[in-house]
Formats: sequence, structure tokens, C-alpha cells
Amino acid sequence: MAGIYLHIPFCKKACHYCNFHFSTQTTHIQAFVDALIQEIALQKSYLNEPIQTIYFGGGTPSLLNELQLKAILEAIYSHFDVANSIECTLEANPDDMNPGKLAAWKQLGFNRLSIGIQSFQAPALTWMNRAHTVEQSHAAIDMAKKAGIHNLSIDLIYGTPTLSDEALMADLDWIKKYEIGHVSCYALTVEDKTALKKLIERAQIEDVDPEKQARHFEIVCSTLKAMGMEHYEISNFAKPGFRSQHNSQYWSGQTYLGLGPSAHSFNTISRQWNIANNALYIQSLSNKQLNFEIEFLTDADRYNEYMMTSLRRMEGFDLDLIQSKFGAKYCTHSIDILETMRSKNFFQQDGNCYTLRNEAKFLADGIASDFFILESAQSS
Repeated sequence: MAGIYLHIPFCKKACHYCNFHFSTQTTHIQAFVDALIQEIALQKSYLNEPIQTIYFGGGTPSLLNELQLKAILEAIYSHFDVANSIECTLEANPDDMNPGKLAAWKQLGFNRLSIGIQSFQAPALTWMNRAHTVEQSHAAIDMAKKAGIHNLSIDLIYGTPTLSDEALMADLDWIKKYEIGHVSCYALTVEDKTALKKLIERAQIEDVDPEKQARHFEIVCSTLKAMGMEHYEISNFAKPGFRSQHNSQYWSGQTYLGLGPSAHSFNTISRQWNIANNALYIQSLSNKQLNFEIEFLTDADRYNEYMMTSLRRMEGFDLDLIQSKFGAKYCTHSIDILETMRSKNFFQQDGNCYTLRNEAKFLADGIASDFFILESAQSS
């Protein structure tokens, strides 16, 4: 199974916490779309298997108009072998959604929406500098359902200073009321080079509280589990049949092609990433030239990625798979690290498969890093 990710690098305004590549200068959207279509043509040989998922992320893909989205999709279908039944996702912000757009998206083939709600609480939206209101969030979900798009995912952020335990519970209660099939819940992180980082350093706003975030994570996990949702990845919860097929490809080591500035691609042998500059991206492709860096993966790189993604998933890691895929050296290393962690009781074991206990899941990334083997990758 292979997927295509398209990074649409434009937003109406900058959220304080965001460190993704984007621009609020939207005057060059059409030039970007033209460049993206050119990149699709130039990368037509990157994937050698049928495309099962297409994902428009960003940025804010819902800023594109119907004709622009149609042109991009037509280019994909023209240059790639697209399966008959695919998952086609569009990330959308509530303030961009209206009945006309939703009808057009459905007609174009989008059968899944990921809606950037972040919170149903006005103080939290203001603190994050979001462009939409609480009322627009409710209206967006209602409109999507009326348009016949029922495979909905919503994003929520917890652990912000203005979000109390009670407010978080109220956010989660809307998931039940709206019968949402998929939820991505993220702990607020303070990333370098963001407005949030600068505001905290200047003591203009309150810093995040790690204890509060850990408590919020427990609330999210227990509440969504009670609603019948699988906690299938650290930040993702789904009712049966509603897992994100596209993101699951990333986490299970499948191949994917990333298109657009800053987008990453992976073909099991190497990883590459496009230049994170809109003007240079457009300029390069106007000359029919790709502009990316590439990293050829060592066995250690591939093992480290497997451990990172496996420990974030409900399936965990498998010593037998490590033995067969990476060799005895890596299997022995994994067993040795497990032994050093035995007293911490992080894991539950089923044969040679190890998964994190619920109380250890909030520490998943740190636990995974303890397994890493540090060797330099070859770059060019």
C-alpha cells in the first residue's frame, strides 16, 4: 500500500503553537498549484505500487478553491496508478467550510475530512490564536454531516493553560454527541521558532504545566475508551473501521510520496524532503527541477524508526520481526534494553510482542529513544 501526501503551505493567520511550514501570504496560491502539478508529473516514477490514500495537509488545504483541487487530483490520477477504492482526506478549518464547498469536495472524491477544531472553548481558541470561533466549529460538523461526509476526524489540543479539566471533559463530550469516528488529541508542545515560545520566554503568557498535560492525557484516554474508541496510536483514537489509513501507512513503514514545500517522502531505502521555501519551490519547478535533500537510511536508522513508531502504536514491537528484519544484533540490543527497564514496569508482554502499559504511554517517545542505536546516516 502506498500513499500521497500534499502539503498546502498557506494559512489565514499564524497559530501561536504551530511550527509547520506555512505562509500567510496567499497571493501566490495559483503559482503554487501550478508548481505542485509540475512536481506530480516529475515524481510519477517514485511509487511503484497502486495509490491507496491521498491526503491534503498543511497549512490549510481548505483555502484552495474547487478548480485548484480538481486540477491537482486530475494530475494525480493522470500520472499514478490509483486504486479503485481509496481514502481521500482533506484537512479543513471550520471557518472555510460552507455547504457549497462541502458539496464540491464530495463531488471531487474527498470521502474523509480532518477538521481543525482544537477546542470547543472560546478562551482556548483565543489563547492559540485560531482563526475560527466555537460557533463555526459546531456549524462545520453539522454541515459536513448534512453534505453526506460521515468519515470525520477532529483535532483537539489539551494541556493549554486556559483549559481546565472540566473544559477538556466538555470538549470530549462533543465527540460523543456528534458521533465522531476519529479523534486526534495532541498535548500542546512548545516548539522552537514559534510565537508561543517567544511569548513564554518574554513571560507574556503562562508556560505549559507537564503535570497538567499528563493528567489531561489520562482523561482523554479513559474518556474516549469509554466511548468505544481504540487508542491505536499515542495521539489517535478511532471507532472500529475509522482508523486513518493514510497515517497508519506512515506508522507501519509503508511507502509514501510527499509533494509540496517541506513535504517528506519515504521508499524504505531513503527519505527525502522538499525545500521549505515557497518562492524557491515555485521557481525550481517552473524550470522543471526538483529541489530536495535526501538521506539514505542505515539499518540503525530503520531500526530506530521502527521502535519509535511501534511504541506509539497499540500493536507495539515484535522481537521476532526485529530478528528477521534487522538481525540478531538488533534483537539482542532490544532484549538488553528491556532488561534495564524491567523494574519500571513500562511494558506488557504477549509472547515476543511488547506494548506500553497505559500509564507509560505518555512517555512513549522518551522510552523509544532509550532503544535507539546511534549511527550516522549518509546524506547528500
